[in-house]
Amino acid sequence: MIRRIHHAGVVVRRLAEAYRFYRGVLGLPLVREAEVRDQGVRAALLAAGDSEIELLEPLAADSAVGRFLARRGEGLHHVCFDTPDVASELEELRAKGAELIDLAPRPGLAGQIAFLHPRACDGVLVEIATPQDDASAPPSLLRMKRLVIGAEEPARTSARFEALFGLATIPMNGGPRAMLAVGRSALLIVPADEVGGTHGMVALSFVSDDFPALMEELDRASVKALRGTGEVTVDPASSHGVHLHISRYE
Repeated sequence: MIRRIHHAGVVVRRLAEAYRFYRGVLGLPLVREAEVRDQGVRAALLAAGDSEIELLEPLAADSAVGRFLARRGEGLHHVCFDTPDVASELEELRAKGAELIDLAPRPGLAGQIAFLHPRACDGVLVEIATPQDDASAPPSLLRMKRLVIGAEEPARTSARFEALFGLATIPMNGGPRAMLAVGRSALLIVPADEVGGTHGMVALSFVSDDFPALMEELDRASVKALRGTGEVTVDPASSHGVHLHISRYE
């Protein structure tokens, strides 16, 4: 059973620099930070409503995250789903024929974790995790609304996520897009040609509980963004490679 999007993982060159935007400008509170040697990263979890953002700084250039950074630059790396029993979830995924990276759970920053191969989810690297405690995350004025995924055939990708993780389809007004509910958030799957031909994760969408204050912080930090009366789209150059859309509305 998948309960929510636990976090979206973002690869950054240096945590200290990423903190200036994600903590200083967006105001996302720190949940925990640690060095995860077996993954070759210094990682931090920041609260974003019911979900979190995980920032990943590679410890070495030849680590998996280091190679990702060299090949693709900063940006979205993986999505993590919260499950009450990661071991049981792994067994169910194995029975469904999903290609796994981890055959058994292992410790991670999010708790007990395991990764699926991107081929299992149409190019999206998916982590599943059972959090290490049930403590409530610090309050945040931003909460995750959607993770946007580019796909060659959105209906096929949507069906794949639905079959593997039991996610519910959210009705849409026709067209090629598809949406799946994940707790209070959602996966929005769009044709790759709408997002520059990108396959996999392409953007994050948030809702702000204090939009005027957010706009003031963006202006104070001279963040590059397209601003509207009720929404703002941050230039990836300012958000460490992440296409970030923030709205004052659900």
